[in-house]
Amino acid sequence: MQRDEPSGGSLYLVGTPIGHLGDLSPRARDLLRNVDVIACEDTRHSGQLLSNLGASARKVSFHQHNTRTRLPQLLDVLAEGQSLALISDAGLPGISDPGEELVAAAHQAGHPVICIPGPCAATTALVSSGLPSGRFCFEGFLPAKGKERRARLEAISNESRTTVLYEAPHRLITLLEELQQHCGGSRALQVARELTKRHEEQVGPTVEQALQHFQHHPPQGECTVVLGGAQPAEPEEPDDSDLLKQLQALQDAGATASDAARQLAQATGLSRRRLYSLLHQGTSN
Repeated sequence: MQRDEPSGGSLYLVGTPIGHLGDLSPRARDLLRNVDVIACEDTRHSGQLLSNLGASARKVSFHQHNTRTRLPQLLDVLAEGQSLALISDAGLPGISDPGEELVAAAHQAGHPVICIPGPCAATTALVSSGLPSGRFCFEGFLPAKGKERRARLEAISNESRTTVLYEAPHRLITLLEELQQHCGGSRALQVARELTKRHEEQVGPTVEQALQHFQHHPPQGECTVVLGGAQPAEPEEPDDSDLLKQLQALQDAGATASDAARQLAQATGLSRRRLYSLLHQGTSN
């Protein structure tokens, strides 16, 4: 059953276009036209979109630099029974922005939180990359520098799932150089640039090839990096002498030669016949 929107005292997370204005949903458009207050990452940036929609709600800024002072003010809006919409400069609010803190605070205060889905650069880049999407992790923007950044890059290099990162164009080449250093140039990668816009492009398919491309074509516009997961390390083949010791230990514990070979085969995935033969070779020596 469809609810009447907006509802007083409710927080609405509204997805806005990341490029193509046609991606704003009819539900999002209606909500923004009728809500009481709209919290924007940048009121000037969002002002043009809201003006084109005919949205007359009171606009307030809400970003990482004023979160501490603005958060209680926005909670007061909800407590007064007004409806509040949160939008970011582009995409779905709450991802790599202070919307996360507002949502947590609204839940804690007992206010309904309703997401009106919309475009998201992370998932758009992921599904268009061709890299595995069944299991993935989102890293957003890495720490700017220092030990924390190096530790995060090291963790990403060993991550088996596909990883999605955000990066500013003027720092993209540095990121690709670091990924080449930590992950190797042959690691699968796609850089999605200017998603949903006229000059949208996908650059890859490896770290090295993407780096070479952007060294010759300086990156412009918003960039989302999709990195393939690390390949699992090949398990080392057990040494025959170690296997023999394990077989003999099983026998010392009361297992027959056949049972010892069967138990170790189940534990290691090796052939029972091979283990049984190895045990008899050791007995005959």
